[in-house]
Amino acid sequence: MYVVPFPVPPLTSLRPKQTQPIRAMRAVVQRVTSASVEVEGRKVSEIGPGLLVLVGLHDSDSDSDAEYICRKVLNMRLFPNETSGRGWDQNVMQRNYEVLLVSQFTLYGFLKGNKPDFHVAMPPEKAKPFYASVVDRFKISYNPDAIKDGVFGAMMKVNLVNDGPVTMQLDSQSPK
Repeated sequence: MYVVPFPVPPLTSLRPKQTQPIRAMRAVVQRVTSASVEVEGRKVSEIGPGLLVLVGLHDSDSDSDAEYICRKVLNMRLFPNETSGRGWDQNVMQRNYEVLLVSQFTLYGFLKGNKPDFHVAMPPEKAKPFYASVVDRFKISYNPDAIKDGVFGAMMKVNLVNDGPVTMQLDSQSPK
């Protein structure tokens, strides 16, 4: 009887692989029956049925990231087709629903101990014009009247009625 030696991998290969930091635009997409944004007690935006999209900008985001997020959000089939009865069959544009975009740098918050750290989020002076270009991209790609947004950099109260609930997280790039 022959015994085939089983090669024992070195101890270093048994360690879990370190995950690479995410370097992508991030969107948290929620299917809603309604959503609104208030700033200083005043309602600045509201939508009926559609999508509430929390948008996190990474310091390395580019126009290609914005294009990807816009295309994917507008084409996500998160709504049922009431004619055929098929679930997960139609996107926000097919239903003529609205989209409420809200900038949220805290999507790139990481805890260092118990304190949040936002150093990988795009800095505000760069993020404000970039976020405005994201909103414009959505307006150009769909119906400008159906795209609403909050107030960049403001302390906002976001109210929503999640429909389902349905919530999806979308990153513009996968970690390499």
